Amino acid sequence: MDIVTWPFRMLGFWLWYLKEFVVANMSVIRDIISRGHDSTPGVACYESRSFKAGHYTLFAALVTITPGTLVVGAGETKNGVRIMYVHGMYNKSADELREDLRDMEERMLKGIMFRPRLNEDAK
Repeated sequence: MDIVTWPFRMLGFWLWYLKEFVVANMSVIRDIISRGHDSTPGVACYESRSFKAGHYTLFAALVTITPGTLVVGAGETKNGVRIMYVHGMYNKSADELREDLRDMEERMLKGIMFRPRLNEDAK
C-alpha cells in the first residue's frame, strides 16, 4: 500500500463507515419504536492498534458518534498500548464487541494512513 492507493483506501473507509453509521442508526431506531428491547448492553476493554495519538483520538470519536457505542474510559497499559473502555448496546459478548472494534480500527488505519502500521503488541 502506498500513496497511489491512498485516495481510494480513504474513500473506501469513509463509504464503509457511512454504511455502518446508517445500519447502527436503524438498529437504535428499531429498538426505540418496537416493543421490548433487542439490546444486550455491555462494556469491553479494547487495546488500540494505533501508534499515534491523533489516530487513537479519531477512532475514539468515530466509536462515540456511532449509535449504540460509547467510549467511557481511556488509558494506557504498562507496555504503552493505548486502551479504551467501550460500552456497546448490540453485541452478544465483550469478545464480539472487541472484534467489531478491531475491524473498524484496522479499516480506519488502512484508509487514512499512507503506509499503515499496526501495533502488534495490542491483543
